[in-house]
Amino acid sequence: MVSNNNNHHSLPHQAFDMSLNIHTAEDWLDDDGRPKRTGTVWTASAHIITAVIGSGVLSLAWAIAQLGWVAGPAVMFLFSLVTFYTSTLLSACYRSGDPLTGKRHYTYMDAVRSNLGGVKVKICGYVQYLNLFGVAIGYTIASSISMMAIKRSNCFHSSGGKNPCKMNANPYMIGFGIAEIFLSQIPDFDQLWWLSIVAAVMSFTYSAIGLALGVIQVVQNGKVLGSMTGISADSVTETQKIWRSFQALGNIAFAYSYSVILIEIQDTIKSPPAESKTMKKATLVSVTVTTLFYMLCGCFGYAAFGDKSPGNLLTGFGFYNPFWLLDIANVAIVIHLVGAYQVFCQPLFAFIEKTASQRYPDSDFITKDIKIFKLKLNVFRLVWRSLFVVLTTVISMLLPFFNDVVGLLGALGFWPLTVYFPVEMFIAQKRIRKWSTRWLCLQTLSVACLIITIASAAGSIAGVIGDLKTVKPFQTSY
Repeated sequence: MVSNNNNHHSLPHQAFDMSLNIHTAEDWLDDDGRPKRTGTVWTASAHIITAVIGSGVLSLAWAIAQLGWVAGPAVMFLFSLVTFYTSTLLSACYRSGDPLTGKRHYTYMDAVRSNLGGVKVKICGYVQYLNLFGVAIGYTIASSISMMAIKRSNCFHSSGGKNPCKMNANPYMIGFGIAEIFLSQIPDFDQLWWLSIVAAVMSFTYSAIGLALGVIQVVQNGKVLGSMTGISADSVTETQKIWRSFQALGNIAFAYSYSVILIEIQDTIKSPPAESKTMKKATLVSVTVTTLFYMLCGCFGYAAFGDKSPGNLLTGFGFYNPFWLLDIANVAIVIHLVGAYQVFCQPLFAFIEKTASQRYPDSDFITKDIKIFKLKLNVFRLVWRSLFVVLTTVISMLLPFFNDVVGLLGALGFWPLTVYFPVEMFIAQKRIRKWSTRWLCLQTLSVACLIITIASAAGSIAGVIGDLKTVKPFQTSY
């Protein structure tokens, strides 16, 4: 402060005061009084890729096997187009009014509240936070499967394939939960960028290994397996084929879902240019990269194994060798999921903490930080986030089936969050006339996606019911 005074000693007091304020505000704060955002196309793309190329990529060979060479890649391409289009609609809702100076919305719910209001805000909140809760469970299950796969492949290797190497998933889920309790104390999204970059690198690592092994397997087979219409009637009944095709749609939808945290990612981007412009570029980069990757991993996985494509490419033991390479891939999956869990859960954490501090502003338990060594810890954050992780871990032990949970999550989150709300908010914001051509096109898209969601949810529920007949809670052996 003193040094600034020296710089401005020739100015009258008032002029100095204003210039000082402008200088400070310009340098440190954005137009909403919050610290300057520093995100770019590349950091936003890293966040999106971390969120999108998740464990979903590993079930894509299985999904394509259900649909076949024609419908599989076509459905995947369609999902990528819909995701890109609706994401640009959603990113336009980050500000109300002017795209550069309008009021910011920090969360998906804020955008819905501003554009649609009423009961839709509550519905959006329930769907969004239930979806994030489900993703946390899905990631806990997937990481434990990968940890067991490492142990199992080494056990197979040392016993020369003679030992069936059965093991219990629970210790691995508990280990993952303990790591998440520590990481969940990172206060907010802005401070997660390094975790996102590590996680994005890891997701490329294991996807690339899965792809390379698929290519090698195809070369070894000397032919491309699979058929135009997918899994044959010899392997499954007609009814099963229908349910599994529906479930495959859910799996592909899950592999693309990130709109649930899109606004939160957009809120880290600096402006000018308008955040929606940067976000459109970041969405294009990440959806293109993701689709290319998905096509390669899914198609080569199917080409390698045909009807026998496993539900999880790297742990379903399509591959046994080279075992060290599989271990690297599975370690990469675990590290990626540790990061992705945090990227997905931060909006939920922030929502609960904000609601609690608004409701009980005078409570020391909620608002006060305590100092431990040089760390500042908030007691409420510590207790609530730890309880959340414990709860997701316990549920994961109860429902340890990866594929059907992934399909169900994809189905439940896809239509409301990726399609319905972005379309409705865009119509409200741009004041598109009812029954005009543009309105009809947008509504047709929304209804088509709703039908896909209902079908894939039905397929996944049928799968979960089938699993429940064979699985005993807390006794997952693998």
